[in-house]
Amino acid sequence: MSDSTLIVWDDVLTEYDFGPSHPLRPLRLELTMALAGQLGVLDQPGVSVRAPISAGDDLLALVHDPLYVAAVKRAPDELLGRLAFAYGLGTGDNPIFPRMHEQAALVTGATVDAARAVWEGTAQHAVNISGGLHHAMRGHASGFCVYDDPAVAIAWLLSEGATRVAYVDVDVHHGDGVEAAFYDDPRVLTVSLHESGRTLFPGSGWPEQVGTGDGVGTNVNVALPAGTGDAGWLRAFDAVVPPVLSAFSPQVMLSQHGCDTHALDPLAHLMMSVDGQRVAYRRLHELAHELCGGRWVVVGGGGYEPVQVVPRAWTHLLAEVTGAGIEGATPDDWRELVRSRGRESAPASLSDGRDAAWVPWEGGAKDAVDQAISKTREAVFPHLGLDPA
Repeated sequence: MSDSTLIVWDDVLTEYDFGPSHPLRPLRLELTMALAGQLGVLDQPGVSVRAPISAGDDLLALVHDPLYVAAVKRAPDELLGRLAFAYGLGTGDNPIFPRMHEQAALVTGATVDAARAVWEGTAQHAVNISGGLHHAMRGHASGFCVYDDPAVAIAWLLSEGATRVAYVDVDVHHGDGVEAAFYDDPRVLTVSLHESGRTLFPGSGWPEQVGTGDGVGTNVNVALPAGTGDAGWLRAFDAVVPPVLSAFSPQVMLSQHGCDTHALDPLAHLMMSVDGQRVAYRRLHELAHELCGGRWVVVGGGGYEPVQVVPRAWTHLLAEVTGAGIEGATPDDWRELVRSRGRESAPASLSDGRDAAWVPWEGGAKDAVDQAISKTREAVFPHLGLDPA
């Protein structure tokens, strides 16, 4: 199904690094790209790999307050004290690190590069696996995110003439930064499936948050209960995402693929498997071709189990985007790389051994997942001309 694919990557992207005790470990990117490379995913026909170009201040200003950008630039060299905290910098979630602005701007530039390739037609699909920093707000950092690369890329697409951009976020955390950037903009459909804010950061993403002003009906939230596994998550996805995307009829889709929905993720409480996540990747790929001519921009996101989960999940994601077929065992050389990094034993299989079976939603509220589905459909479907029943 895939055509040409651009993967925006350079090892320097691992330097977006809050330090050795922080949950966002650059190791997860290194191991992902190594696993994908050893499995031949990066060598598929039509696949190119290109280093990113840093986002300049003009691009960042499409979403971020220039005063905030200036504070990020100064933060590593100045003791900003209370001023830093006003911008969300120097906190436990967002500690200041050397060259913070330069590294965050490079991640953002990589996602804009991916969006540019898809919009201008030099690639049908494009990926920035280091991106997906969806919590950063206009004037402050949040949730490990300094600049909001998906929002900047979407704003760039709008500046280039796009009138219908769909953003789908399957991270376990609500995509609040992207939502905030386009909450009143009818040109952008934001869809977020996440663990309920009752049990997880950032404590938002309710079904009733459907947008405001001209943007009413273009903001979709599915708040899932803690403990939701493959069957419930995929039922919720199927009951909400395809119909709202079809009703919106996007020209291009950007999807965020945080894999912290996995049962082993230490920061959240959903119970998905790599196999269930892989089903979601496939369905998003299909929807990109069905609804917007295959124009698909893909970014990473959360994922805090850097050995057992992230490399396998995102290698499956890269394989789906590029059309590679991968099954079976992880390569011996990759497992040796994991050992050389002083980590625990690497997973031997690319799969969790789940069949990820699920039953389509048929209406009603039989359990907590069905209740979440019903609340979302009732809140937003009528605004899109859809039947919520």
